[in-house]
Amino acid sequence: MMDLYIYYKVRDADQTALHRAVAAMQAELVSAHGVAPQLKRRPHSSGDGIWTWMEVYPAVRDGFDAVLADAVQAHGLSALTAGPRHTEFFTDI
Repeated sequence: MMDLYIYYKVRDADQTALHRAVAAMQAELVSAHGVAPQLKRRPHSSGDGIWTWMEVYPAVRDGFDAVLADAVQAHGLSALTAGPRHTEFFTDI
């Protein structure tokens, strides 16, 4: 099992729509895959109306990143982010 972290930039104007889309996507992932997702945001914008958001998926199995990529596409998240989504895996020591 690994923890999956995804961070990306979001414009002020897209925050509400993105929040709805991510919430819907994560609800489906909970139901279908039993994950316990989290959605986080830096406490302050970078000063130019751009925020950094992070999705966290603790204790996921191998291959979950492909499931997540399909869900991201199905929910149109890429149209609401300012640039790419960055994905990183971490494991317990």
